[in-house]
Amino acid sequence: MTIADVSIIVLVALFAATLIPAFDLGLAALAAAFLLGLAAGVPVDKVTGFFPADFFVLIVGVTALFAVAQLNGTLDWLLDLLRKLVAGRVLLVVLVPFVIGAVLTAVGTLPAAATAIVAPIALRQATRYQISPLVAAVLGITGIIGGLLSPLAVYGVTARELGGKFGLGLPDSAPMVLLAGGLLAGLVVCAGFLLIGSRTGAIPRGRATAPGAADAAEGTVADAPTSKAGNRGARTLTLLCLLAVVVLSVGFDMNIGYLGMTAALIQQVVLRLDAGAIISRIPWNVVLLIGGLLTFVGLMQHLGAFKRISELLQIDGAPFLSLLVLCYIAGVTSFAASSIAVFVTTMPLLPPLVAAGVSPLGGVLALALASVLVDINPLGITGGLILGAADPSARTRLFRQLLTYGIASVFIAPAVAWAAFGWW
Repeated sequence: MTIADVSIIVLVALFAATLIPAFDLGLAALAAAFLLGLAAGVPVDKVTGFFPADFFVLIVGVTALFAVAQLNGTLDWLLDLLRKLVAGRVLLVVLVPFVIGAVLTAVGTLPAAATAIVAPIALRQATRYQISPLVAAVLGITGIIGGLLSPLAVYGVTARELGGKFGLGLPDSAPMVLLAGGLLAGLVVCAGFLLIGSRTGAIPRGRATAPGAADAAEGTVADAPTSKAGNRGARTLTLLCLLAVVVLSVGFDMNIGYLGMTAALIQQVVLRLDAGAIISRIPWNVVLLIGGLLTFVGLMQHLGAFKRISELLQIDGAPFLSLLVLCYIAGVTSFAASSIAVFVTTMPLLPPLVAAGVSPLGGVLALALASVLVDINPLGITGGLILGAADPSARTRLFRQLLTYGIASVFIAPAVAWAAFGWW
């Protein structure tokens, strides 16, 4: 057994260990990289060099920017405005979480942060308008998935960065094609649930009746903008900063992470916000997760592990079928593990398939969507946020529904993603 084989076994063990309560995959990946490096005779400074400083800057910068938008009330103001535009129209009401989720992730919000915002909105609307909690939750999370491959989103940036790193040869049109593929997948799932929900009564038809007194009181509290949200100057500054980050990053190819940090700093100084409050909202667990995994993946690549895996996965003369196998590996692993972690660790397996004839864009799209479409299940952070936002009386049933949906998606989603997007 070679050291490359050992690294593969260690990676599988790391993902299996996520079933252990309180196990931290990012921390364990860093420790595993250190120990594996010692065993392989790789110098420590070489192992440290695999740490993805660019991803660190990306995640910290983007999340700091949106932390400011939350602190000064601008994000709440935008969400409240969107909800008020469709008040009373049930078919549009159920689409609000989808639109909010897609917008949030498309402009760079991390999926977990977007879910934390969207889940309470979706489940609150489900209770108020007698909408199925499952339908409301799926529509909200599907919107988040639809925006994940945006040029500003972590998945979209990760796909382009790793595509360049591994020499996939992605075309200049890749950012917009990836976004279109993600939105198309989200819209198809959304349309399917709207159709089923309308026909089964899970989504009431017509206009919603006015909420009762209790709900109205709840809505007054929940929907009321904060005092800071009423500060037009703070809102204007934040919107200008968001617009500047989007224009400079997309139009002038400037680093979105550093742009986000700069914009967050400007707002923090001008609006006199508590710097500690901004820093505390940065998801350091995600930073550790991605940093640890990419460090371990970099060491694996150095040891030749991914060349070994690609040899095992390839079906001679059938690279397209090899891509299907890879999509199922991503889907099954993502069911209980972090989708971004799975996406990052499976991307290095694409280059041999691309060299054999698989479309680079199609391969990235199929792999990314196979990883994220299984996210709606009760065993991960997404399911936990959904269940936490649900009415206590509906949680038991919703847990079973989410589990059924999640298991079904493991069998269906990878094949659909492969068939629909593998040829793009």
